[in-house]
Amino acid sequence: MIFEVLERSLQQPNRVIPVEALLGNCDGSRMPDVTSARLTPAIAQRLVEVCPTTAFSMGELGDRPCLKLSYAECIGCGRCEEPSEGAVVTAPRFTWCGLPKANLARLWDLESHTEITPPRPNPEMVRGQIRSLFGKALNIRQLDAGSCNGCEAEISALTNPYYDLERFGIHFVASPKHADMLLVTGPVTRNMAEAVKTTYEAVPSPKLVVAVGACGCSGGIFAGSHAVVGGVDAVIPVDGYIPGCPPTPAMLMTGILEVLRRRTVR
Repeated sequence: MIFEVLERSLQQPNRVIPVEALLGNCDGSRMPDVTSARLTPAIAQRLVEVCPTTAFSMGELGDRPCLKLSYAECIGCGRCEEPSEGAVVTAPRFTWCGLPKANLARLWDLESHTEITPPRPNPEMVRGQIRSLFGKALNIRQLDAGSCNGCEAEISALTNPYYDLERFGIHFVASPKHADMLLVTGPVTRNMAEAVKTTYEAVPSPKLVVAVGACGCSGGIFAGSHAVVGGVDAVIPVDGYIPGCPPTPAMLMTGILEVLRRRTVR
């Protein structure tokens, strides 16, 4: 019986997700996208009112009203879709991973119904650079600074046979002394702030730090709590941010590769 099971298993096609399907994939993340043409001041105001984390906010560009969406604060709750009258939809693709924090914000002019921020490069444009990174070993130390373990569950999935992180030469290590990158999750609690600093100092230079999830990016739903210091950048320098609550394995992979790409092309 066991030999029949093994035989059937060996006859199955390869299920590893190809890199082409990884880059920009955000299935299951519930991250929002905005259709500029459908935006009105009234809809924008409703989006601001229903957002539980102030990811949506109103502002001005000169004397023109505008709507801002910060993916660093967005938890993908979906509350913004119903009152938007079709202006907000679940993003079919998501390339705002592994970027500096300032680049996680989008801005729309409500009078001209246009997006002010430049669009993110299509993953196809940077695929050659990302592919050139494959085969170069990268050791990652994952650090929980106060997470609910939602991000950890997605990070663990990176090592399964479907995503197979190690095919890119990327490995998780137990000690920060062996790491090239810190992957930090959760809002930094006051009890963990010193441990985060100590871990960062233990990683040999040159080193990279990636903040994971809405909590790591901005404090998420815990921002402002007396129990947390804030996002990861409130304690240590951060090279890239991967938003989401939690980000999917594909978003994590996209973000890690984007941080590496930016470091390589500097």
